[in-house]
Amino acid sequence: MHTLHGNFTTDTQFFGGNNVFDLIEEYGSPLYIYNEEILRTRCKEIKNLVTYENFVPHYSVKANTNIHLLKIVREEGLHADVMSPGEIYLALQSGFKPEELFFIPNNVTAEDMRYAINHGVLMSLDSLSQLELYGEMNPGSKVALRFNPGIGAGHHEKVVTAGKKTKFGINQEDIDIVKSLLKKYDLTLVGINQHIGSLFMDYDPYIQSTASILHIAEHFEDLEFIDLGGGFGIPYHKQDGEARLDIKTLGHKLDVVLHNFAESYGKKLQFQIEPGRYIPCECGLILGTVTSLKENAGVHYLGTDVGFNVLQRPIMYDSHHDMELYTTHVACTSPLTPFTVVGNICESGDILAKDRLLPTPHVGDLIGVLDAGAYGFSMSSSYNQRPRTAEVLIEETGNVKLIRKRETLEDLLRPMLV
Repeated sequence: MHTLHGNFTTDTQFFGGNNVFDLIEEYGSPLYIYNEEILRTRCKEIKNLVTYENFVPHYSVKANTNIHLLKIVREEGLHADVMSPGEIYLALQSGFKPEELFFIPNNVTAEDMRYAINHGVLMSLDSLSQLELYGEMNPGSKVALRFNPGIGAGHHEKVVTAGKKTKFGINQEDIDIVKSLLKKYDLTLVGINQHIGSLFMDYDPYIQSTASILHIAEHFEDLEFIDLGGGFGIPYHKQDGEARLDIKTLGHKLDVVLHNFAESYGKKLQFQIEPGRYIPCECGLILGTVTSLKENAGVHYLGTDVGFNVLQRPIMYDSHHDMELYTTHVACTSPLTPFTVVGNICESGDILAKDRLLPTPHVGDLIGVLDAGAYGFSMSSSYNQRPRTAEVLIEETGNVKLIRKRETLEDLLRPMLV
């Protein structure tokens, strides 16, 4: 096996000494592959982000829901934020305790709320109407609230979750109404939270947004915790030398904010964060097969079996993923060609990358789509009735562990009760 393009998997020993062609032969193509060591490293970085003692980082279950990865995250001491009854169920099955979960829903039904209430999971509401519904259902209980800090950040408008144009959070000018609803239903506000968006690589907007949420916190006495949100970015453009988020400097600056606020607030209340994709993203990639090469009107197409049923991020918000190529042929240096890398779905938007400079591979070579551990498999589907892929974990020992079986054609029919 030779790597034609890219060195991330070589530098990180991502495959643990395993031959990628052997993995495809055993588990099928395309295939999601995760590296345990990278996942644990990211967990430790976030766990040790600050010196402030009463600090709890969350893992965002929606980013990757595989129960085997969830168990690893819990072993590393993280709590989890969940967005639905399904995510609550998976987290509990992974070993998380109800008090280690934070339900942060958006526009949910009374049925969803009841599920969280019945399982003892603290909930955060992000609108006045949802707070009223919750109060009617569960008066005299504890609750948290999500506020809009007025500052948003992210790599695409579809992932900015604060500011003027967002569906998330209670506005600061509604604090008096919030207090009246809390009193009306005898609710105890134990925490507040925010989330400004996803994939920021500059920590300044995040630090700035903490000032806003901490100002909101001053309006409420005796909070138990403040969740600062997250959305920490990762360098998707590794092959172009993109720098990592300066996690150490972010930690130092955040540390000062936490200690100072706790002193002014009068107690060592708990601070939580939601780093999101930062934890699982780089531990995962998609291994697919080069299925065709063609030229049409001057455009060179590299066809693969990695359609948007396998990875939706590029078609949803024009996301970038670095790519590596692997071959069993004699490695040789070939000029780079601007390829439009496409999948096998019957849609013109099924494009992984446009004008990506790559060496010309052979049909049957393999392609690695990097940084797919977050919002990869969890957003995949069986569109075009293509069964969803298998998932494997490269354990720290280099052993390959199957953590999700590849679906079969029969699996497509089972839910239809035929």
